[in-house]
Amino acid sequence: MSNNSDSRVRDSGWDDSLYEQRGHAATPDRPESAEPSAPPETTEAGGGGHRRTGRRPRRSRKARIIRGTAIAVSLAVLGASGAVWAYYEHLNGQIVKGQRDNGNSDVKPAKANAAGQTPMNILLLGSDSRNSAANLKLGGAKYTVGDKPRADVIMLMHLSADRKNMSVISIPRDTRVPIPECTDPDTGHKYAATTTAIINESLTRGGAGCTLATVQNLTNTYIDHWMVIDFAGVVKMADAIGGVQVCVRQNVWDHPTAAQSGGSGLKLRAGSPEISGKTALQWLRTRHAWGSDIGRAKAQHMYMTSMMRKLRKQNIFTDTGHLMNLAEAATSSLKVSEEIGSIKKLYNLGMQLKTVPNNRITMLTMPTLKDPQNPEAHLVPGPDASQIWAMLRNDIAFDTNGKAKTGTASASPTASAGATAAPAASIAVSVVNGTAGTATGTPVDHRAGTLVTALKAAGFTKATPDGTAQPSQVTTLSYPAADGDQGRADALAVAKTLDIPKASVKKSSHVSSITLIVGADWTKGTDYAKSLPSAGSSLANADSINGANTKDCMSVYAPYQW
Repeated sequence: MSNNSDSRVRDSGWDDSLYEQRGHAATPDRPESAEPSAPPETTEAGGGGHRRTGRRPRRSRKARIIRGTAIAVSLAVLGASGAVWAYYEHLNGQIVKGQRDNGNSDVKPAKANAAGQTPMNILLLGSDSRNSAANLKLGGAKYTVGDKPRADVIMLMHLSADRKNMSVISIPRDTRVPIPECTDPDTGHKYAATTTAIINESLTRGGAGCTLATVQNLTNTYIDHWMVIDFAGVVKMADAIGGVQVCVRQNVWDHPTAAQSGGSGLKLRAGSPEISGKTALQWLRTRHAWGSDIGRAKAQHMYMTSMMRKLRKQNIFTDTGHLMNLAEAATSSLKVSEEIGSIKKLYNLGMQLKTVPNNRITMLTMPTLKDPQNPEAHLVPGPDASQIWAMLRNDIAFDTNGKAKTGTASASPTASAGATAAPAASIAVSVVNGTAGTATGTPVDHRAGTLVTALKAAGFTKATPDGTAQPSQVTTLSYPAADGDQGRADALAVAKTLDIPKASVKKSSHVSSITLIVGADWTKGTDYAKSLPSAGSSLANADSINGANTKDCMSVYAPYQW
């Protein structure tokens, strides 16, 4: 794909029916596509990738770089291949790049741990655009042709600082969250911040860089890179990878019904078939047959973990033909943030990802509740979401298959270079009870007062509670930007007293004194670090799957059984 083929990346119809009115679920009286009403033939299991033949070219450093990227296909639909300079340049030329961040977000990168390592976070997106012939042929809401694409698949991939574990967290596309002010990188148009839209609309308000800023603010976690893949690209990748085994408990046919229009067209018999190509895409798009968008995320996780296991078993580093197929599919299907927009950089990324064993990979979905403003169609983050983001920010593993630890990337706070904290008694601290988490949540009683008491006992006699309603998923400690290094030094002294990590300390132009917002991730105690969840904490509401688990199987909602 050439560098001017932006349309391809904007053609990712992950959606099955989705939008009869923008941001709302489909309704029976307005069909979203021209899908046939007659039952299609039962889909047969997909085959493997195509193999090229001929003499294997001599290896070079470029070839090793290209080969190294193949492991990233298994984790983030990256991929690589090739052997000679011309082919290396050909692949480089197919990679489409975009601005990493073009939204209003001041989340900073995580601090390095004692070994100098930092975690890595990558945002994986799938859009619902139908603005190309290739994507229109694959079905979906044809009436959206010409619209800006929405982010209907949103996954945040976290690679631990020590590169020993990884998590992939799906954020349901119908979740209503604050979307910051964003600037369209192509037109320069500014979109005002909003709290009334759902998260997948962020892609229409400035591209992937706006979605990145939205997720950064939601999680208070710095995101290093983003990748976008489209509808047709998924088919290409699925064909290049070959058949991937999934599991379904009952015969499934995701088709239009009297109660619900649309559908992916997926039709499989009960069992553990291997799927590829268009059938794999149908599996990833299916929503109604699994009962909800949450079920769709679980099915996507099942496909991804199965795909990773398959690629690890394949001898991809010696199979040049297979690698070339993967490389062609990946580089012609992905759009990536500009800082990783070359084969060499994708290789470096892939080399970091490849060391994570299957049983140290966890896939899960952000817990949600029905949105009180639109309970039939939208969601809001649930109370347990704050625990997930706390684990992410503090680099705590979601599995129990490694050495247990309770913290990470954030060392104990120390004063800024060139500045010494003022005496505690002279530092004013305002404490806000934000434990409600969201505007619809319920705060923990007397939380601000409890921490004010602890600060006064430590000498911060100017600490006072602030009754302003500022619900927050995460705990933050802000200091006035105008106070510079001195303000940061004073804030770090407060953070050290309460064992708040440096990553939570930030400057702000919206506060007049040091302000502690106690988030939903800190509902008890006066030592933040001790409140952090342990590795492998129970995530009953997150529908988690371990990468080594081969026993999971999808149940089919009754109207879609046949």
